[in-house]
Amino acid sequence: MAVQGPMVAALLFGLLKAVPCWGQALVDSGDPKEAFQPQSALSDMEFTTVSSYRGPGNNDSRGNKELPILLWWSAGLFPHFPGDTERIDCARSSCLVTRNRKVQLYRRTSAIVFYGTDFRAYEAPLPRLPHQTWALFHEESPMNNYVLSHAAGIRLFNYTATFRRESDYPLTLQWLPSLEYLLVPPAASLQEKNRWRRAGLAPVVYMQSHCDVPSDRDRYVQELMKYIEVDSYGKCLNNKPLPERLEDTGTATGEDAQFMSFVGRYKFHLALENGLCPDYMTEKLWRPLHQGCVPVYRGSSSVADWLPNDHSAVLIDDFPSPHELAEHLRALDADDEAYARLLEYKDPRQITNTRLLEGLENREWGVNDMSKPNYLNGFECFVCDEENQRLAAERAHRKAPTRHPPTKPRMANNSHMGCPLPAPGYGNIEDIAPSDGWLQMWPQDYWQSLDQAEGLVSMIQHNESDPSLLWNHIQELAVKRAGGH
Repeated sequence: MAVQGPMVAALLFGLLKAVPCWGQALVDSGDPKEAFQPQSALSDMEFTTVSSYRGPGNNDSRGNKELPILLWWSAGLFPHFPGDTERIDCARSSCLVTRNRKVQLYRRTSAIVFYGTDFRAYEAPLPRLPHQTWALFHEESPMNNYVLSHAAGIRLFNYTATFRRESDYPLTLQWLPSLEYLLVPPAASLQEKNRWRRAGLAPVVYMQSHCDVPSDRDRYVQELMKYIEVDSYGKCLNNKPLPERLEDTGTATGEDAQFMSFVGRYKFHLALENGLCPDYMTEKLWRPLHQGCVPVYRGSSSVADWLPNDHSAVLIDDFPSPHELAEHLRALDADDEAYARLLEYKDPRQITNTRLLEGLENREWGVNDMSKPNYLNGFECFVCDEENQRLAAERAHRKAPTRHPPTKPRMANNSHMGCPLPAPGYGNIEDIAPSDGWLQMWPQDYWQSLDQAEGLVSMIQHNESDPSLLWNHIQELAVKRAGGH
């Protein structure tokens, strides 16, 4: 397990300042005599077979053989079909994009694009070449890769597209298709919800089948259940079976009409994310708002910045204890007027959050919107345009260094991804039994991820080319820490 404190901070600084990032001196890619073209690279002939077409958005007149190459390291995410290589014409410039790893060491390969969930320190493309930038796409839960929540991990990347608003290409509202999605009338009227309550339905529903997660949400819900009735249909804390016709949609991964109507009968929906991180908000928040089932939410610490107004959700962290939250929910359940106020956002005039409205209006990518690119193609073009700008600036500096200053290094930081150490969903960590499954898994995973991030930085610093040596570097770092170095 990694150590904490000033020693770690000093070690991080010493290691990270050696990580290559753009802004270093490069060989002019326009001179074939100087180009680094190892035998493993694709030939120019193979690239010239890519069909060339002109897009309306830029004036880039270069042929395919002159374009920089972006390599999708996570081949399964390659946003083009069919084939594995494509020319893209973006807003300001053009690139070749490919998922063929043969071009990893190719001189014209200027950027490598990674999917955060697939990024593993022990599988990183090494050696990291000083002329290449790394781009990170990671819209999923922080639990999928805590390496990225540490400074040593996120600073490996020059461009980012994450759920954090501070990233270069923010995906914060990725789970909210449109404003209209929020304005759909409730699946059940308040009168219907009250009838279902009198028929025996609990005021609160919990629908979760992924139980062992960093947010430790089940521990909180289990305590809440002591003070208010909760109907739990998933595998986690299950106390009620789903109707047989809905069993196939029990995971709620889709928006089956019958399933949505069934859940919409409830007044409150426990909406707890699997990982806690600023701006990480999923369908767990937006789907209940769509249904008109008030979310009782825990997840993003900044969720209030994105809600339709200041009274459209109940935030768990506003209450000192599950007992006090339960008292608040019972009071709302008994007061139709107070409950109805929570659904006022269904009237567009009551959506008063300008950040939300501007975010939906100004994002350049769309969700189920054919008039806009999806966020994969959008980020790909963002990287393409940034890389062309970087390469042009470097060429200008080499030709006239006094007139054109060197490019400034670009590096991500913790605001692009950083998520906190997992904490118990309820109670103090000191009170949890050592045999507890959550305790044995997630805090350890968090600190072991720091070890892996530091180890990878050390490998890059030493220009290693064999990823399997990661564990040796982790061990060496541990020895240095133990010795006080």
